[in-house]
Amino acid sequence: EAQLVESGGGLVQAGGSLRLSCAASGFTLSDYDIGWFRQAPGQEREGVSCISSSDGSTYYTDSVEGRFTISSDNAKNTVYLQMNSLKPENTAVYYCTAPVDYDGDDNCNSYRDAEYWGEGTQVTVSA
Repeated sequence: EAQLVESGGGLVQAGGSLRLSCAASGFTLSDYDIGWFRQAPGQEREGVSCISSSDGSTYYTDSVEGRFTISSDNAKNTVYLQMNSLKPENTAVYYCTAPVDYDGDDNCNSYRDAEYWGEGTQVTVSA
């Protein structure tokens, strides 16, 4: 079965770091533009970061720019999200998805009916 599985979430104090992983099975992740999205309780899902499969260009939402880094390891068929200097407002369930509507610049949106969505991983940042 082709699927995405996120891992690496947890509870961390403000200022701490986590690295999320998005592992693909049953398909080749590098064939797609990939995105990380998050949803906090009572809030809309929002885009966090995306990476292009064609040239490796990346997108970050303004609030995480400079603190989060998206990367991919094609040999492991996995995309990562390194999150540093975490803040309580980063608390959410984080999802990876493929494909995403990424223009290679400063716009990245998910597709509601995207081919692949993971189940999500909970990130909780305490003050």
